[in-house]
Amino acid sequence: MDIKDTLNRMLVKDFHEILELEKEALITEEFSDISYNDMHIIEAIGLDQDSKMGEVARRLHITVGALTTSMNALVHKGYVARSRSKSDRRVVNVYLLEKGIAAYRHHEDFHRRMTEDVLSILDEEQVKVLVSSLERLMEFFESYRKDKPEDRQAAD
Repeated sequence: MDIKDTLNRMLVKDFHEILELEKEALITEEFSDISYNDMHIIEAIGLDQDSKMGEVARRLHITVGALTTSMNALVHKGYVARSRSKSDRRVVNVYLLEKGIAAYRHHEDFHRRMTEDVLSILDEEQVKVLVSSLERLMEFFESYRKDKPEDRQAAD
């Protein structure tokens, strides 16, 4: 197997492994009434009391309509509240309630533990290489998102 195949296999396997571990870690008995996707909506809302529906949808790369469907359930379950802006009635502000803050902290704790565990097995030089490599990978994904494959095919 050549290095490209090995790297591809590792990236795909690691990506899926992280998703599976995160799903198992996030949806505990305490948060069994929400989904994995709901947990990421809560993360995207954040602790800032000034999040707007449009901003949250952009962070998640989904439409406001799709977000509204999930948001209705989160409001109903007591994780999130929303209110119209007093200055512009078209703007809907969203914020986490006590249950939402607890879910956010739970999610944040999973990421903190994961990061600490990875750092604990690497020396300082390995950390620098890993961070640099992941930064480059993020840049690739960001440019790939901006230049979607269908745009590339149309140019060919």
